[in-house]
Amino acid sequence: MPKLEDKPRVILEEFRVKNAPDDYGMADEKWNFKKFVKKFRIVIVRMDNSEMEFDLIGIQPAFANAFRRLMLSEVPSMAIEKVMIKNNTSIIQDEVLAHRLGLIPLKADPKLFEYRAEDSTDGTEFDTLEFTLKIKCSANKSQPKDSFRAEDLYENHSVYSSSIKWHPIGNQASVHKETEVGPVHSDILISKMRPGHELDLHLVAVKGIGKDHAKFSPVATASYRLLPEITLTREVTGGEATLLQSCFSPCVIGIDSDGRAFVRDARYDSCSRNVYRYDSIKDAVVLSRIRNHFIFNVESVGAMLPSVIFVEAVKILRDKCKSLLDDLNNF
Repeated sequence: MPKLEDKPRVILEEFRVKNAPDDYGMADEKWNFKKFVKKFRIVIVRMDNSEMEFDLIGIQPAFANAFRRLMLSEVPSMAIEKVMIKNNTSIIQDEVLAHRLGLIPLKADPKLFEYRAEDSTDGTEFDTLEFTLKIKCSANKSQPKDSFRAEDLYENHSVYSSSIKWHPIGNQASVHKETEVGPVHSDILISKMRPGHELDLHLVAVKGIGKDHAKFSPVATASYRLLPEITLTREVTGGEATLLQSCFSPCVIGIDSDGRAFVRDARYDSCSRNVYRYDSIKDAVVLSRIRNHFIFNVESVGAMLPSVIFVEAVKILRDKCKSLLDDLNNF
């Protein structure tokens, strides 16, 4: 673990940023793999099925940004690409309805499917999933008296993603289960209808990447920020301690039993620099950010685990590097 004084910092002063690099962290120095391995670490802070927060320590900004861009735009997923509308008497226009359906995330594992050929008119069991959505709204014949609630007056008045039904192609039924390829969430509202409104749709899902359309992006958000660091240069007590605490995000600055302020956890500070508004305490703090410590937040749409999305991004970057080296060797 590097010593404190070895950490490269950007100092946040009142009106400027000090020690900001001109090279964006990519200095023209010889690559030292042993040095990189010694300093580089990945620390997972929290993770569940939909969200992950982790730290990349000891890496250049260009690589951190590459991982972010790859997760957003080049890790593939399955999404509805074509909507054949046989009947739509709802109040939603055909193109708006198709767009809404395309944005519904699907559980299907993209690693089990191939990319569909551009000149292909008919999909195969290896590159296509087909669904139908057929539903009609009607009046509820057994509606209670004196009720004006839509759920009492009508049947199928709200169309949810649970109404999308999978239709296997070829041998797909023996390979996949309906619960493994359908919508991630069953309660996504697609449309509201009234008696006489009807939807009869045929949906075709294919494999794609976010660079082609945002509906193929497997993440809702993928972002990073530099690790904040707060250093107190003198003792701050009493009313000044309370004022100092109010200048930072909750739980960043604590006050001990003797009324002295201390840095409890600088990690989640927003780096607002509010402390510089007060002449009495602005000399007591040094605000900085660690240049090679990146805090990543990845939120999946639900089709893939966030940890899997990051690993896939690393594999894509690896393959791109291999392809470039092969081209250079063949040049």
